[in-house]
Amino acid sequence: MQTQLSFFGSIAFSLIAWGIVTARYIWPELRLRQRDEALRPLLILHSFRFIGLAFLVPGVVSADLPSAFAHSAAYGDIIAAILALLALISLPSASGVVIAWIFSLWGTADLFNAFYQANHAGLMAGQLGATYFIPTFIVPLLLITHGLGFRILLQHQNLSAVQQSRYSA
Repeated sequence: MQTQLSFFGSIAFSLIAWGIVTARYIWPELRLRQRDEALRPLLILHSFRFIGLAFLVPGVVSADLPSAFAHSAAYGDIIAAILALLALISLPSASGVVIAWIFSLWGTADLFNAFYQANHAGLMAGQLGATYFIPTFIVPLLLITHGLGFRILLQHQNLSAVQQSRYSA
């Protein structure tokens, strides 16, 4: 029980710390940029989600790591990384924005699915082995940056609609 409490406490503190870093340093930098320039650093960060493949590497994780969790998390992450890269190379075109939306929806759902799969499988923190840092350090940052991505996509979508209505009037 102490181990699980430490695990969830690490995730909570990481969310708080990344929230502070985001509010203080990341969002002030991104909020004034054009949509494609604001999305680029977020997409670059998420292109590193291939690291989730580590859940499939014997010796990195415990042999008794539930395979349903490992496969779901690993393959969901690699798809998210591919979508992030596709969006990155497609920006600032309209197709790049569409792919950024697809990436944001997929990537967020993938992270929540990983939490669900871990809970459903009865995952114990020790089963993560060397990948312990992924849910305790990286996932909170990914969740927060997905929130920023949605904010940028929605905010700029609304700004574009306002600007178009000004030009058509």
